[in-house]
Amino acid sequence: MANSIQKRLVEVTVQAVKELYNADILENQIALQATRKEFEGQITIVTFPVTRFSKSSPEQTGKEIGAYLQQHIAEISDFNVIKGFLNIVLSDAYWITLLNQTITAKDFGIFPANGKKLMVEYSSPNTNKPLHLGHIRNNLLGYSVAEILKAYGYDVIKANLVNDRGIHICKSMLAWQKFGNGETPESTGLKGDHLVGKYYVVFDKAYKQEIEALKAEGQTEDEAKKNAPLMKEAQAMLQQWEAGNEEVISLWKTMNSWVYAGFEKTYKQLGVDFDKYYYESNTYLLGKDIIQEGLDNGVFFKKEDNSVWIDLTAEGLDQKLVLRGDGTSVYITQDLGTAQLKYDEFKMNDSIYVVGNEQDYHFKVLFLILKKLGKAWADGLFHLSYGMVDLPSGKMKSREGTVVDADDLMAEMLKTAQERTEELGKTEGLDEESKAVLYDTIGMGALKYFLLKVDPKKRLLFDPNESVDFQGHTGPFIQYTHARIKSVLSKAEFDFDSAVSVPATISSYERDLIQQLGAFPEIIEASAQEFSPAQLANYIYEVAKFYNKFYHEETILKAEDHDVKNFRLHLSASAAKVIAKGMNLLGIRVPERM
Repeated sequence: MANSIQKRLVEVTVQAVKELYNADILENQIALQATRKEFEGQITIVTFPVTRFSKSSPEQTGKEIGAYLQQHIAEISDFNVIKGFLNIVLSDAYWITLLNQTITAKDFGIFPANGKKLMVEYSSPNTNKPLHLGHIRNNLLGYSVAEILKAYGYDVIKANLVNDRGIHICKSMLAWQKFGNGETPESTGLKGDHLVGKYYVVFDKAYKQEIEALKAEGQTEDEAKKNAPLMKEAQAMLQQWEAGNEEVISLWKTMNSWVYAGFEKTYKQLGVDFDKYYYESNTYLLGKDIIQEGLDNGVFFKKEDNSVWIDLTAEGLDQKLVLRGDGTSVYITQDLGTAQLKYDEFKMNDSIYVVGNEQDYHFKVLFLILKKLGKAWADGLFHLSYGMVDLPSGKMKSREGTVVDADDLMAEMLKTAQERTEELGKTEGLDEESKAVLYDTIGMGALKYFLLKVDPKKRLLFDPNESVDFQGHTGPFIQYTHARIKSVLSKAEFDFDSAVSVPATISSYERDLIQQLGAFPEIIEASAQEFSPAQLANYIYEVAKFYNKFYHEETILKAEDHDVKNFRLHLSASAAKVIAKGMNLLGIRVPERM
């Protein structure tokens, strides 16, 4: 629905109240909504707020306002009143003009630059294991939110904070040193992140055996965990790393380089990218200056053991440790430092952290501390918290049998896409290379759409089989609709630059589709403001559904009237454009043919 007509309706309704009832009503007191499907009309005005001025029933008030609007707004062809809801019917001429002048314009759905800078931080992997299903949701969310915000006019920086240091990294390094026999990605044929992940699991297994042995000697569980030789060695290795031991640093660099090469392959397959990488090894010492600043300002306080804390009990939180007594950092220390570093570097207006909902409390504390420290930019910080992803049990076991590996899942998606596409006979006339591209497009489209159509805050159950359904609420259904439209346009040898014909009338199917397409800019705006690709994903599905209804009910290629045929082809081309643009903002490719 084009905003201009809504704006006009509100303005003229204010005018109507003034003239009819000699009263003043504020624009924000006039409620508009989409007309319910069972009634005629496209926009509904709720008349109840006006009855206190009209001093008559909602129905009578609706009739009086409706008559006034029809007299003063040329685009209104009719109206009806149902129990105090005034349903406005817009004329065919209005819808034809909307398609002709707005929807077919090259810049439709693109917002001008707003002069604001924004950072989206997502992915944040650990360099001791490969990416998993949870990372897939994180990466797809972060990438799509960044693309939607770009379309909305922001200058966007995509950032990735890599957890590349700490005890977990040392565990993989130590296990490789002890049990690896010099294995490399080249010698094993394993992706680098999988090789390093393998040794993280090896460490865990050996560590558990040591714990059991110590318990058999009479130690408690806690004592055994602390005294296990492997854990002591890993902690010693971390101290050596922090002290800059050349041999340890060299091994750390080598193994991390294997992991980065592996991550790059996964990111490429996922179709996500980054403008800026931050590494915890460069940022873990940051934040200590901020702690001192907070001590000087009385924001933080010291306890007897020299540890530094902040008291957030007045805000309904608790006391929070921000620096250990021995002067070493905790997570929040480096997060404070990294937040300052990012702002100093980019001076962005807003910063979004895409992190799972298990970190909700951490971010509440982080943002509150920065505000208490008087950082003006802290008001622009936002935690885009998302729910876990589950799989139907028994489907797809990962290498370790606990978390689902991202590479395995993507390979499974491509396989499922191939099987479904071949079953439906949609590969006729395609060479092997084109088939591979098609399976990748459909498989990745199915995965991305299924994960993005759900509100980020909700936990979701991902069913690989259900996601590759060409008839359901899925990516492949939308992709297939796009391919169908392209086939129609190709058969018609449609000229995209031709003028849009003006038919005498349009059908309800054409009008519904134009109305749906006209809402595209509003959907981008809502998705951007709420950081929710789900709104856009569900909107594109509705566009595809409306197009299929129109396609089945109206003749396009065989329409006898030239103007009708030309109009329907332009309407089809516009639907394809909106689907392609919208899917692109979700990081999903649409095929030209299927």
